[in-house]
Amino acid sequence: MMPSMKSALHGVAAVACVSASGAMAQTDPADSTVARVEKQPYTPAAPAKTSYPAAAAGYGATANGYNPARWVEDWSRMRDPQQRRDFLDRLKYLPLGSDEVYLTLSGELRGRINYTEHLQLSGDAQRQDIYRIFGGADLHLGKHVRLYGELARGVIEGRNIGTPSGSFRNDLFVQQRFIDVNDRFAGLDFGLRYGRQIFIDGPNLLVASRDNNTLLFTVNGTRAWLSSGHLRADFFDFDFNKLGNEGTHDDEIDRDRRFSGVTTGTCLPTTWFGSSKLYLEPFLWRQRQRAVAWGDSRQREERYYGGTRLWGDVGALAIDWTVDHQWGDYGDREIDAWQLLFAQSWRLGRDAGAPRIGAHFDYASGGAYEGGTLGNAGTPYGNNIYYAYGLFLTPTNLIAFAPNFSFAPLPDLRLTLEYQMTWREDTDDAIYRSNGTAYAGTPGSGGSKTGDVARLQAVWTITPRLSMTLRLEHLSADGGLRDNGYRSSDFAAALVNYRF
Repeated sequence: MMPSMKSALHGVAAVACVSASGAMAQTDPADSTVARVEKQPYTPAAPAKTSYPAAAAGYGATANGYNPARWVEDWSRMRDPQQRRDFLDRLKYLPLGSDEVYLTLSGELRGRINYTEHLQLSGDAQRQDIYRIFGGADLHLGKHVRLYGELARGVIEGRNIGTPSGSFRNDLFVQQRFIDVNDRFAGLDFGLRYGRQIFIDGPNLLVASRDNNTLLFTVNGTRAWLSSGHLRADFFDFDFNKLGNEGTHDDEIDRDRRFSGVTTGTCLPTTWFGSSKLYLEPFLWRQRQRAVAWGDSRQREERYYGGTRLWGDVGALAIDWTVDHQWGDYGDREIDAWQLLFAQSWRLGRDAGAPRIGAHFDYASGGAYEGGTLGNAGTPYGNNIYYAYGLFLTPTNLIAFAPNFSFAPLPDLRLTLEYQMTWREDTDDAIYRSNGTAYAGTPGSGGSKTGDVARLQAVWTITPRLSMTLRLEHLSADGGLRDNGYRSSDFAAALVNYRF
């Protein structure tokens, strides 16, 4: 282990930042929207307008005026010149003939350096030098119709980077493009969105924008929604993307991977448990893929996800709990798998930025090498960094327990620490990396212990537009990893993110 990192990581680690609701976020902490700024120079954008609480509408958290899906942001207040501070604010509201027909421009620039001591826990050191540029245009044609488009460019260079995928290196990608129609009748909001879009309605460990990549994860198809003051339902049917490394001509819709279903939500009574703000979100999804590798076989898989998420605040306690049962068919084998994902934290003070102490416990079933019923849990496209910034682990055949601590030594600087202990649920099955690939030799070899992960993260929100993030991590290989020649590894990352 590098001496400088050893002193920084001895006995401590970092978890994802505290979310806007106060729950331990199952998000990518690199997203500057997860950090708080207590004093705003002006009133920022509001989240999407809906009768259902915006924080639970299935679009992710809007903080400091910005959201992972930029079209969620409502900048219409910038029609008031008193709200503008510079020419970038002027770009948030460009009228085109009337107050209700206007254009909002957005952009993002991120630079990042990643260092991994042992790539995939066995190879040489890797350094990734990454930057990305996004540009978006949101055209509002009155209150009920909008068109949104977003172009992105991703660049990755460095040492020992192999052949980067299209989600890391892409000369030009139409990251989003859709038409959106919506209305309100008799207290009910409803709408339809068709095209390429971000979809993150569900537990972040199952569906996420994957901000760790250079380009965001987007899907193609239809999303329809209904919501009232206390109930909502989100219906969707999507195909994934197959990305090349060049311009827009080699980025295609992947018809071999389809994801569809419904996510619902209800606001639980605030009088429960004295005073609370809790959301219950049952979901039923189906994912179909033509060629999925488990063990030594590659088969067509049709997997169903049925479960529920309970999250929110009960006084000083914040929770994010998900129970997910998976079933279906893998070739001629049945699927029967489970995931139990429980994150919770306690605020040590009255202020929203007070220190928090917490823990997360996660269980993901395994069992791919035994034949018969397939017990391996999977995810449609979840958050890959939640268990290891270096992408060493994934919620398949995994048990994890991680105490954590988060505090703000300065008003705009938040530190998070975590120490995670991990095991595998089935020792006859493999240990898996973040992309679902098994570590060679691990099935049936070594004990149940996988290793420990110590993490430290610092997020400095310099302004609502500009943030810096530092991550340090040490994975100590144990049991099934160590006995098969896999090595402990250090990971470090530094990011600078600017958006308008």
